[in-house]
Amino acid sequence: MIVAKKFSQVATHMAVAFGLMYALTGSLAFSGLAVIIEPLINVAVLPFHERAWQRFHSRMPAHVALAAERTSQAGLHFVVAFGVVYAFTGSLAFGGVAAVLEPILNVVILPYHDRLWDSAIAKSTQQGVAPHATGVA
Repeated sequence: MIVAKKFSQVATHMAVAFGLMYALTGSLAFSGLAVIIEPLINVAVLPFHERAWQRFHSRMPAHVALAAERTSQAGLHFVVAFGVVYAFTGSLAFGGVAAVLEPILNVVILPYHDRLWDSAIAKSTQQGVAPHATGVA
């Protein structure tokens, strides 16, 4: 069930991105491309971000370094979301809306998603069904 939950988180994140892009552009093609391109850029850039932050971790207290790194990751995602939408639409306004709304929508929606999954996992455990015995790893 854990793999299914992670897959569902990714699908939910992609649905938010698709829905927002479609609301902004009215284009299924742009929306579909954004769902593919935005995560690919994030995956390609994140290792460079991680390496850069490894240098800073040794220079600051651990809790400060972690907070700064997470803030930086959020900023990176804002920039990527803005860049992708701006590239598709040529609109600074649409890019800005996407950069702000996409993370906010995910922050609002994903906790509900996770609660549903946690509830389903708890129910299967209470019924004596191991999460891996459900046929979904």
